Amino acid sequence: MQRVLYVRNLGRVTYTEGLRAQEKLQRQHLDELAGKTSEPGRDTLLLCEHHPVYTTGYRTSNYPSQEEERLRKLGAEFYRTNRGGLITYHGPGQLVVYPVLNLGHFRKSMKWYVCQLEKSVIRACQTFGIHAQTSPDTGVWVGDRKICAIGIHGSRFVTTHGFALNCNPDMTWFRHIVPCGIMGKGVTSLSMELGRNIKIQDAISPVVSSLAEQFEISEVRNWDEEVSTERTVEGQEKSSTSSQ
Repeated sequence: MQRVLYVRNLGRVTYTEGLRAQEKLQRQHLDELAGKTSEPGRDTLLLCEHHPVYTTGYRTSNYPSQEEERLRKLGAEFYRTNRGGLITYHGPGQLVVYPVLNLGHFRKSMKWYVCQLEKSVIRACQTFGIHAQTSPDTGVWVGDRKICAIGIHGSRFVTTHGFALNCNPDMTWFRHIVPCGIMGKGVTSLSMELGRNIKIQDAISPVVSSLAEQFEISEVRNWDEEVSTERTVEGQEKSSTSSQ
């Protein structure tokens, strides 16, 4: 099956702007499935970086309002979302990836999908020489330190939300919460593990390439020529796009 993946780099955006971009792509997929349009939905990776924001998943819909106010007073935004998982932080220095995919093009299983995301991030970490792994807790870990949080949502097997890979964020923001609601565990980043500064731009190509391999993508297409990726498929020519 010929699978095409589009990649769009939103840059640094507010959480609301990232959500709107996801919802627009999701609606295109859902309209196609409902027969409302002949325009096919595009399986797309939205890449971005957020201003400081704390978000909760549907399992913490009753997160105390006084805690919300406390976090807002730190200078961060706060949103209650429909993704899985508990509370987490997003901010500068963190590569946030929102795959908006119709799993009918892959495999209609949310459990399978989460596993594929975890394996993709592990592949990306390996390119930096970091041994990452899964655990009984969702996400990707280096020892007992989480390097990547995952929280997703699916509607008719069209995915939104995604994962956040810590590149070089200000780690003090994590101290104000129990990340993902997991007690006794820490948080780490690519930069902390390697002892040198790893920027978001350094992580984009490994992450996109790892996702393309894990999801058996035939061709990666640049949505707006802001992302550089390369993907080689056996028996086919290399497809590449360039970045400024």
